[in-house]
Amino acid sequence: MPRPLWAGAISFGLVTIPVKIVSATEDHDVHFHRVHLADMGRVRTRKVCELDDQVVSQDEIGKGYEVSTGETVTVTDEELEQMPLPTAKAIEIVAFVDAGTIDPVRISDSYYLAADGQVAAKPYTLLRKALERSSKVAVAKFAWHGRERLGLLRIREGAIVLHSMKWPDEVRNPQELAPRAVEVGEEEIEQALQLADRMTIEDLAGFHDEYRQALEDIIAAKSEGKPLPSPAEGEEKGKGEVVDLMAALNASVKAAKDSRGEDGEDATVHEMRPAKKADGRTAPAKKKAASSKTAAAKKTTTRSSSAKKATGRKTAAKKRSAS
Repeated sequence: MPRPLWAGAISFGLVTIPVKIVSATEDHDVHFHRVHLADMGRVRTRKVCELDDQVVSQDEIGKGYEVSTGETVTVTDEELEQMPLPTAKAIEIVAFVDAGTIDPVRISDSYYLAADGQVAAKPYTLLRKALERSSKVAVAKFAWHGRERLGLLRIREGAIVLHSMKWPDEVRNPQELAPRAVEVGEEEIEQALQLADRMTIEDLAGFHDEYRQALEDIIAAKSEGKPLPSPAEGEEKGKGEVVDLMAALNASVKAAKDSRGEDGEDATVHEMRPAKKADGRTAPAKKKAASSKTAAAKKTTTRSSSAKKATGRKTAAKKRSAS
């Protein structure tokens, strides 16, 4: 089991469940040191007081809050521990909500809650079974790392998971980021839905970090004195290129079919029709129809004039012959 990060209890009404928090995830990132390139010596961050330019040790460093310019008050760890906070050593369940009402944007880090001792086995199992048989999740409050947090309890493969959550006022309003209103055709929406269906999978187990793998290959090659791996060949996509949305969607659907080895008719590219006006006809169609009528009228007029001229010439010729 990973090293516990916190020890306390779940407070569920009158039920108390001793638990320990352990990390639910692992960090597999490749971490670099900052080094002096001339001799590969480590370059570290030194804690220096900006007033006397002296390096200070960890026991000389405390927490300070700047209440105004030039005025800072200190708060000690002992003062924080003595705060009258009921959630200081408890994960207090305060409500239950439907799982579908939780905005994923608010979910932050995830942790497992391990039962702390045999005394916790029965109440832990009770809460787990209650959550498993309902479509609800438990909302809790708890204090950790110097602040009170909002949490979410749910079940994952028989274990209780604690998700740290953002408070409502910590989530920014995305409305100012939304693009201006544009019209999207039903054919485009249907093609997007078809593409989503073709790309639907059962789970995410097949995904892996390709960038980390490539980075590890570079490190291994350099450490062994071998040539660096060749970059993957691929077509560069043009930036700012204007594309036909329907054609791109249809091509994407066909590519998704091909990648799965599916048979069937190829996706059909539908012509992007212009927007209709109030009278139900498209502006380009009206212009085209008007142009066609004008051209036809001109041809008819020309033919009539030519016929009249030809008739006149024939009549004049007959008169000359008779005389």
